[in-house]
Amino acid sequence: MKAILGVIALLLVLAIVGTLAKKQLEAVSPGSSARNAAAAGSTPGFAADPNASTVAEQAKSMQERARANTTHALEQGAQRNQRAEP
Repeated sequence: MKAILGVIALLLVLAIVGTLAKKQLEAVSPGSSARNAAAAGSTPGFAADPNASTVAEQAKSMQERARANTTHALEQGAQRNQRAEP
C-alpha cells in the first residue's frame, strides 16, 4: 500500500513538472516568439537576414545587429543617468 501511494505521488509530481516545463518551453520557443511578434505588428529582434547567401553571413549579420543594439542601449542608459544626476 505504501509503495502504491509512493508511485502515485511520484507520477503526480512528474505530471506537474512536465506541465510547468511545457509552459516554459512554449514561452521561449522561437516559433511562438516569431508568431507573437508578427501578431503584435513588430519584427523579431534577431531575424535572419534574407539577403545573406550563407549561414555564416546570416550569423555575422545577426551578431552585428546585436552589437549595435547593445551599444545603442548602453548609450541610452548613460544619457538617462546623466539626466537623472542633480
